[in-house]
Amino acid sequence: MLVVRPARPADLPALERLAGSATPRLTNLPAHRDRLEERLARSQRAFEAEVEFPGDEHYTFVLEDLERGEAVGTATIRAQAGAREAYYTYRQETLIHASQQLDVRREVQTLSLSHEVSEASLLCAYSLDAHYRGTSAESLLRRARLMFIAQYPERFAEILAMAFPGYLDDEQQSPFWNSVGRHFFIRDFQDINYIAGVRSKSFIAEVMPQFPLYQALLTPQARAAVGREHPEHEPAMSEMLAEGFLRSRHVDIFDAGPVIKGERERLESFRHAAWHPVRIRPARSLPDAEPAMVANQRLGDFRCVVARYALSPTGQLMLSPEHAELLGVEEGRAVLAAPLALAGAEHDPGYDEGEL
Repeated sequence: MLVVRPARPADLPALERLAGSATPRLTNLPAHRDRLEERLARSQRAFEAEVEFPGDEHYTFVLEDLERGEAVGTATIRAQAGAREAYYTYRQETLIHASQQLDVRREVQTLSLSHEVSEASLLCAYSLDAHYRGTSAESLLRRARLMFIAQYPERFAEILAMAFPGYLDDEQQSPFWNSVGRHFFIRDFQDINYIAGVRSKSFIAEVMPQFPLYQALLTPQARAAVGREHPEHEPAMSEMLAEGFLRSRHVDIFDAGPVIKGERERLESFRHAAWHPVRIRPARSLPDAEPAMVANQRLGDFRCVVARYALSPTGQLMLSPEHAELLGVEEGRAVLAAPLALAGAEHDPGYDEGEL
């Protein structure tokens, strides 16, 4: 049985393993013991704090396999992406170069340094054991964070964002980085990615060019990588677009991976989530029903599992004793439930029209 819960200090070895096995390596999940230990302590403080509005809180969760007795996945929410320091991206823009005398008018694509995403809450640092990929565990870990946000909206921004790892070539190099960033840092992508994960990112503003980059001057490989996610993350992109996120004009400053954004009240998990009192019944007597994410309403002891969305005629959610115990709920207590399946799973809604 699998459950998403807040990470604890005892999860440090599992986080080290997950950070080391992430494909590709994640800037926001460095395989660095001291930083991971600091992350766990910071997360614990966030869960214990009384919060009235989003700030510098980081909430780290793990997916625990109770049969194995260990964490097999992790994911984080940063309450405000740029609370401590600006969260930099490149924004894709269009400039018009025209000359009446020469009868020339050209639209030119540029990339401009931006920190507009700084105010959003960031879903990040997702890594899952390879044995669980392609199962419902992926959706549970990825979207349980939305179930948490739905219960504590005052802790998070109205806009949620996700930055996806960008495209890498067969040698695990970033064509975009090699065409842009390498000229200013004289370091390869994996090196700078690691440094960004274990140190402050203030060096970005100090070294990267402040003027727009003309995409036409980049290599063809770099241009093709702009806004393109790493192949390993294509299923995640499809799921989050079905959830209601939209592609934005922002891309990662290192590898040009896409940044998606969504208004939380328009996301499927928020729109279809509902509170139900619990009715406990033996597992063998539960009717067949579609799977759902089911979460308790405990801040520091948050739990989210996948269970049948089986409702009684009076609107009670029927749970097995095992699921009720795992959630820490008794008969009559309310839980939040939302369908695990997403109706628009095959539909790409395109760009946020507000950014066109």
